[in-house]
Amino acid sequence: MRNKVTIVGSGNVGATAAHWIASKELADVVLIDIVEGVPQGKGLDLLEAMPIEKRDSHILGTQDYKDTANSDIVVITAGVPRKPGMSRDDLLNINHNIMKNVVSEAVKYSPNCILIIVSNPLDAMAQAAYKMSGFPRERVIGMAGVLDSARFRTFIAQELKVSVENVTAFVLGGHGDTMVPLARYSTVAGIPITELLDATTLEKLIQRTRDGGAEIVKYLKTGSAYYAPSAAVTEMVEAILKDKKKILPCAAYLNGEYGMKGLFVGVPVKLGAKGIEQIIEIKLTPQEKAELDRSASAVKELVAVIGV
Repeated sequence: MRNKVTIVGSGNVGATAAHWIASKELADVVLIDIVEGVPQGKGLDLLEAMPIEKRDSHILGTQDYKDTANSDIVVITAGVPRKPGMSRDDLLNINHNIMKNVVSEAVKYSPNCILIIVSNPLDAMAQAAYKMSGFPRERVIGMAGVLDSARFRTFIAQELKVSVENVTAFVLGGHGDTMVPLARYSTVAGIPITELLDATTLEKLIQRTRDGGAEIVKYLKTGSAYYAPSAAVTEMVEAILKDKKKILPCAAYLNGEYGMKGLFVGVPVKLGAKGIEQIIEIKLTPQEKAELDRSASAVKELVAVIGV
């Protein structure tokens, strides 16, 4: 039986994720949206690209959640995108209301699915989806760290003029201004970047990573990033569907790990067929721990506002 992935929201992130997933032939894709005609049109357009790509992925655009039944994974991108001058937190109440409807419908038709949350503010929306779904924490995952780490890796590779394939990077914490890029655990061909870059350059790259989304919003003016976020979603989908046991930084519900309880925070996790199969605890310096705690506090404030 073929894998099935539903993507809620057929805007730039959702439609581009459908494109990546279908072109890699990871699953059949259902694209669902409240805007009439948009998911149907984008779905059909993508389906007609499959003969050229030589892929047998099936793509369906719809407005009926019945079409999403028995999905293995439901990716939630639905929500209002950021506009210039708008923070992720400004989106909180609008997107929380959207999430209520989406999660209840998705869970009704796919009670055994794994939820991947992309809507901003990411960590708070993941917490809301976790509470609304009633799923175990292993099956509700926030996409943030994969994207933030990819941005950090991009900037490191550019600075050192090396292949991105040589660069590994870890970014922990909330998806926003308080994220914690861990230079000590980031390497180029196994060499810590702290050995290759001076402190000033490193701090510049870390700050650019934190501002990664805002930098793109500033350029686009009427939208936000979507190629890299959708590629990050696809890496997570692939790790789950292929049971790769891949260690990726994701927003996970912590239950004592890193000294935190009852909160979604970005940490390294092992992703496989069951979703989050292990939360990896790495040793942090007192400064790194303080930064992670600060990041968690920012998430806690948002969670308190929407009462989840």
